[in-house]
Amino acid sequence: MHIPKYVTAACATAAATVLATSTSAAAETGPEQDNFFPAMVHSILHLDIDAPGANDWTCRPSAAHPRPVVLVHGTYENRYNNWARMAPELKAEGYCVYALDYGDTDDAGVALAPTVKGYGDIRKSSKELAAFVDKVLAASGSGQVDLVGHSQGGTLSRWYLKADGGANTTDPSKNKVKKVIQLGATNHGTTMSGIETLADVLHMLGSGEKPLGKAGIQQYEKSEFIKELNADGDTVPGVEYTVIGTKYDEITTPWQSTFMTAGPGATVQNITLQEGCVVDFSAHLSMSYSPRAIGLVKRALDPSAPAAPCVPRAPAF
Repeated sequence: MHIPKYVTAACATAAATVLATSTSAAAETGPEQDNFFPAMVHSILHLDIDAPGANDWTCRPSAAHPRPVVLVHGTYENRYNNWARMAPELKAEGYCVYALDYGDTDDAGVALAPTVKGYGDIRKSSKELAAFVDKVLAASGSGQVDLVGHSQGGTLSRWYLKADGGANTTDPSKNKVKKVIQLGATNHGTTMSGIETLADVLHMLGSGEKPLGKAGIQQYEKSEFIKELNADGDTVPGVEYTVIGTKYDEITTPWQSTFMTAGPGATVQNITLQEGCVVDFSAHLSMSYSPRAIGLVKRALDPSAPAAPCVPRAPAF
């Protein structure tokens, strides 16, 4: 059948337009980074970017790694500067890797910086995580995901399991999440190295949420959110938890407060980053860039992965 040239030309033009539109709509991918500070600077200069290896929506999980990995950033971080080293390493291991921004919908002083995310009400952010996980499950064809969360990202993951559909309390076999791996999570709140006194004052004045965002106040150890999060125990049935803490954490304090206790039907492995590697001085922000921490995450995702390396790391960014 002969197709007129003007028809084929029109089709080609339309296809090119669709391709250009879909390409321009995709987020830019930033470079791999070795430390948090250069990643933070890069995200300031290049807004709304993906970590390398993350958010390939054509990825299909392999038999070796059947569950996609969703990376959940911490308070005031974003999907790039938190994961610019871990995401490409997990991708290189054959995982389908995804990362989202969340919690930038509230009116707060920190919102003036467009790269700052994760400051909004954790309960609202949990619904954003729930929608993102559903999108990942639909795109990948998988029945479950594994979550890796840094700081608030680990705590948010727990609220999602508890309140927004991540876990099925009546039938754990229907959980949307199989594993939760945390780095410096504020599981039992934080004293912020004593700065909780400031949080108390701000809370009494009713002004804390305005400059800091609600999530910052929700994570201090006396908050109603933390009490509610832990009211029924640290875990939900059917989920395997790995909790990684660093002795040099200056944000989640005391640092041991990140560790959890397993309840019925769940397992918890609490790991101190410096155990077996005293030369890793990674602090709160830098721990997601620690080769040892990344190795521990890989081992938690897949117990057959090599032992985590021991590499000297400074506590700074």
